[in-house]
Amino acid sequence: MSPAARRTHLSITATSAAIAALVLAGCSSTVTGTPEPSAGSTTASQSGTDLNTLLIDPSSFPAPYDALVLPQQAISQAAPDLSGIPAGAEVSPAGCKPADQDFGPTGTAMIVGTDNDSRSTISIELTAVDEPLSTRMEQLEQCGEVTATKSGATSTVTSTLTPAPPIDADDTLAVRQTVASGAGGDAVTQSMLTLMAQIDDVRVAATFMSFGSETPDAMTLDELFTAAVQKVKQG
Repeated sequence: MSPAARRTHLSITATSAAIAALVLAGCSSTVTGTPEPSAGSTTASQSGTDLNTLLIDPSSFPAPYDALVLPQQAISQAAPDLSGIPAGAEVSPAGCKPADQDFGPTGTAMIVGTDNDSRSTISIELTAVDEPLSTRMEQLEQCGEVTATKSGATSTVTSTLTPAPPIDADDTLAVRQTVASGAGGDAVTQSMLTLMAQIDDVRVAATFMSFGSETPDAMTLDELFTAAVQKVKQG
């Protein structure tokens, strides 16, 4: 993906044009590390619950974040950005590829808030899973650096686990990631801080994403993550 396309991805507003830009936002990434077995697959919620009903409301996002609940057709393009690895990419080591994901309403729901001035976003993603969060943690531990290639474009994803957020859930984790792609004047670095929690078969992920050296808005991220976990627990 070109730098211009990446910038377009971050200019998310509650308009049809913004949704179209988000749908076109797939990004190639690279992750390094020791190969591990595939993380398994993400499945529809065992209860058949529409995960959109468990999302926090857009009004929960404070200024300057302009929040939008993504339509299902946009999620399949936006979700891979949160792992740094585009769908269909060749990943090395092979065992570091993220789990398959169901992008239907009982499999994934997502809301994204954008600060257009800083070109940063905070995303809340709910996914239905059939494995413990510890499986994802083990994969991240083994895959500290991964390379992903798609359509001739290659990028590298570097992941570092940080202290897990202290919240009442079955399990939690936190990870900092950078996605480096391009070279010279076309080089782009995407930075992410993600907080995760699992409640039964629903996984909550809150991700701050920016480009360059933008300092994560950790306070707002934590507040929205806490609200998202509480909403899922309340059902």
